[in-house]
Amino acid sequence: MRTSGEGFILKRHRQLFEQAFTHDNLVQAFYDAAKSKRGRRGCFDFEKHLAINIKDLHNELHNGSYCPKPYFTFTIHEPKERIIFAPAFRDCVVQHAIYRIISPIFESTFIDQSFACRVGFGTHKASDYAQHALQQIPSNSYTLKLDIKKFFYRIDRTILKALIEKKIKDQRMVSVMMLFTKHGEVLGIPIGNLLSQLYALIYLNPLDHYIKRALQIKYYCRYVDDFILFGLTHKQALAYQQKIIDYIDSNLNLELSKSTIAKVNKGVNFVGYRTWSTKRFIRKRSLYNFKQAAKHSKIDSIISILGHARKTHTLKYLLKTLQEKYHADYLQLPKIYRSSNQSNFALP
Repeated sequence: MRTSGEGFILKRHRQLFEQAFTHDNLVQAFYDAAKSKRGRRGCFDFEKHLAINIKDLHNELHNGSYCPKPYFTFTIHEPKERIIFAPAFRDCVVQHAIYRIISPIFESTFIDQSFACRVGFGTHKASDYAQHALQQIPSNSYTLKLDIKKFFYRIDRTILKALIEKKIKDQRMVSVMMLFTKHGEVLGIPIGNLLSQLYALIYLNPLDHYIKRALQIKYYCRYVDDFILFGLTHKQALAYQQKIIDYIDSNLNLELSKSTIAKVNKGVNFVGYRTWSTKRFIRKRSLYNFKQAAKHSKIDSIISILGHARKTHTLKYLLKTLQEKYHADYLQLPKIYRSSNQSNFALP
């Protein structure tokens, strides 16, 4: 073992290929993949001949002939335009088999303030942390909010592989993992893969440790490629901004899309919320989407936005909008909540 530049002990793991691609782990990976794919043709066809398909995957992986099938691609436009790469179901199974083994290895290296794509983390927890940080820092201090330009499209796969190899010595495992980084371009990884979420965490993990350890920022958080430093002087904000620009350019081959230096009383716009030390609102775009969903009685969208707003000052306004739409007191609208199959959603 040796110490990394970020200060934690590096232990390189061996024989992960054999652990990931046993018959039993592939079967469990199928059930993991199927949780979000029930009702889809690819899942149905794979399960119809489950034993044969698992055996075929096992054989292909172990004899070196495995290769992911071409992606099905489509474009989404919200919150911004992105090309999504949807893998074949059999490749989802392989990714889950890999994820089950390697995720705990890398999870132990992530800081607690990296909130995206991790079990027990998410936008609500990230927003809670941001509000807590705003409450702890001096009222005359500043925040520095940064965003990486076209992050997924700019990931350097050579650098990513080197970061993976810091923890994984098993080259057969690394080779299969890297199969899911290719999408026909020189740079970037495909958005849509389960493993791409983990790769994004791995890629920016050195940045997290640089900010926390080298810059010694006490209050800091990141959600994918958006991150905030709290409690700075204006001079510090300018200096740290340049240090971070230099770091991501030299070490990660990335550049910033935008940055904002603002006084604490201006709050922060982060993970879908406009947040101050004593209050929190959902973004104006979400308000518009809610009104459109209420207008057209799109129950799933209504419930989703209500859930998003459940810890904000916006919730009462949204419920009042429903009251006006359905001409009833919002406490008398249980059918809306039942229709969403989200019985755990609690009205105030």
